[in-house]
Amino acid sequence: MIQMTDTVKQLLIINVIFFIGSYIVGQPALDILALYFPENPKFHFWQPITHMFMHGGIMHIFFNMLALYSFGSMLENMWGGKKFLFFYISCGLGAAALHIVVNYISFYQGLDVLADNGFTKSQVMAVFNNQSSGGLSANADITALTKIAKAYFTPALGASGAIYGTMVAFAFMFPNAELMMMFIPIPVKAKYFVPGLLVFDLVMGLRGEAVLGQGDGIAHFAHIGGAIVGFIMMWYWKKNSFNNKRWN
Repeated sequence: MIQMTDTVKQLLIINVIFFIGSYIVGQPALDILALYFPENPKFHFWQPITHMFMHGGIMHIFFNMLALYSFGSMLENMWGGKKFLFFYISCGLGAAALHIVVNYISFYQGLDVLADNGFTKSQVMAVFNNQSSGGLSANADITALTKIAKAYFTPALGASGAIYGTMVAFAFMFPNAELMMMFIPIPVKAKYFVPGLLVFDLVMGLRGEAVLGQGDGIAHFAHIGGAIVGFIMMWYWKKNSFNNKRWN
């Protein structure tokens, strides 16, 4: 049984408070705290931080908090609370950054297609912002419109990006530890389990972009962004023998 550490406990409590609060407040909490596309009027500068404390359902927060408890407590025991918190938040910000970059690419790819068909960005944005009821005829490319709408309207929320970074750190430090999915009770070493999970996310993310810009509702590239930041930090710390230094 892993003993929960102080910083992990505090993060877990904050996540639960946000979850209950957002359930009580409803849509306004999502509009203010989830991560929206920067050109959407609902975007606020604090959302790259607050989105990682928001969750879309009981199973979403349950699995994220279970992973935070399982992996985070072991890392905090070795690093100290301040170092773990710095790492965790950095991975969450990396998740937000890659998610936004991918959305920008998808958004402007869609606009380029519409531009080739004679439509302007101002026409699209006017319709999206309810400033116009028309302007886009039936000739508009449905795939392009779907890609634009998904990037523009769909908010990202959840601690998953920070969790993925935490799992990468765990695999760095305990590569031969055996892990397994809750519904697939087959133990796999962390050095294979975590990369395999990332390959799955990459495939699902690319598939979601390819099929009319739709997907399974999961921000797969946010997961990858958190993992990339986690990898870079672990590689740098290990190279500089920083893993042995605690921040208490």
